[in-house]
Amino acid sequence: MKGNLDTHLGNVKIDNNVIAEYAGNVALECYGVAGMAQINVADSVISILKRDSMSKGISVSLENNKLTINLHIIVAYGVSITAVANNVMSEVKYSVEQFAGIDVHKVNVFIEGVSIVE
Repeated sequence: MKGNLDTHLGNVKIDNNVIAEYAGNVALECYGVAGMAQINVADSVISILKRDSMSKGISVSLENNKLTINLHIIVAYGVSITAVANNVMSEVKYSVEQFAGIDVHKVNVFIEGVSIVE
């Protein structure tokens, strides 16, 4: 599914992977986020994703011209999970709306692990 923007100059289509990658970069900039997580359901294994494949830890869906973004993150040890999750939700929502020009209905954050950051 792609985000569509109709303007007086023409139509713009935004692929969900573009939005996912952007949202992942925003999330990684938030205090307390150690990385994005990918879940291997078959093996029940969670791994930290490298920057070039971080969109695998994010799903984006568009319904009625509103986005829902699901982020699977690893938090840094010793931080408040609630504070980190609220910050990620707020920053991702604001930044994606400014970037894509599409309303963000929900940002769901799934804490998949804790990492000791050096």
